[in-house]
Amino acid sequence: MKKISLIISVVLLTVFGCEQSYIDEIQRVDPGQDVSAPTINFNFPLDGTQIRVVEDVTPITINLEVNDDIEIKEVILSLNGQEIVRFDEFRDFRRAILEFTYEELPNGEHTIEARAVDMSDRVTVQAVNFEKIEPYRPIYDNEIFYAPFDGDFTELVRIKSPTVNGTGLGFADGKVGRAYRGSANGFLVYPAENLTNQEFSAVFWYKVNGDPNRAGLLVMSAPDAVNPANPNFRAKGFRLFREAAGPNQRFKLNVGNGTGDNWFDGGAAADINPADNEWSHIAITISQQMCTVYINGEIVSRGNYSGIDWENCDIISVGSGAPRFVGWGHNSTQSLMDELRIFDAELTQEQIQTIMQNEMN
Repeated sequence: MKKISLIISVVLLTVFGCEQSYIDEIQRVDPGQDVSAPTINFNFPLDGTQIRVVEDVTPITINLEVNDDIEIKEVILSLNGQEIVRFDEFRDFRRAILEFTYEELPNGEHTIEARAVDMSDRVTVQAVNFEKIEPYRPIYDNEIFYAPFDGDFTELVRIKSPTVNGTGLGFADGKVGRAYRGSANGFLVYPAENLTNQEFSAVFWYKVNGDPNRAGLLVMSAPDAVNPANPNFRAKGFRLFREAAGPNQRFKLNVGNGTGDNWFDGGAAADINPADNEWSHIAITISQQMCTVYINGEIVSRGNYSGIDWENCDIISVGSGAPRFVGWGHNSTQSLMDELRIFDAELTQEQIQTIMQNEMN
């Protein structure tokens, strides 16, 4: 009996409830006069955007917003004068967020044009100019990393951007184009997944600022589990740095062999006087038999070596010993650095001199 009473109550409530209206009737609202043409805002690409990838042809996803005071009729996108897509259905007839992926964008300069039309046939046209940069092609055998520092920090072989640490990093006139300008606490960290090879070489130009009087230049070190707050673990990877030697700065290389570390210190032969205010070419080579340090194409330190251990060396620091080699105060350099290249081979002295000469011309 309880179930029957409940059903009857629901039916009565429904029947008598219908006699009252709780929902207002839909009334047409006059949208007003169409007085304005549509507006267009590109989110990507923007005017002046540079697209840098390793492929010669890449997809690009175009994103823009179109607004109108009354109603959007259609939006047409063109690339370099050719229509690529037309939109004429919109969830919100006054505001449209539009996205379209063009699958095969080649190298070169490009123009995307958006043409928006409202229901009164008012038209707005907006264009952006951008460029897909031709990928860098390594110009030397075994070149696997190249950072020219020509206005950004991008590594061009793999198209990798570093983590920028600290403040004040910038650019200055370089040996070739622009150069990395260090700061009191700034440095770069790149991933090192393709750099840990049995043979390793690095070359770059360096203009020494003697302040501070010691600094890291290039470091691929493993974390220091014993002293993580002030790391100085040297049994893995390598550390290239400089220290004061009277009025000069002395360049030293330390390399880990797995159980200990080896030093390649050329003494006075590895000195540069900051007062000279000159660019110097620095190079290191590491193999399973030998390590060598070069300054301006000349050997300043060389010794036999049993082979590097790269375990847990997953980053390379540029411009500082931080974050993994700061126990002796080898922090950020305020010097200039340019044309950093890394190779998965032990370069010969002749090859190093060739690179140096090419970049001097």
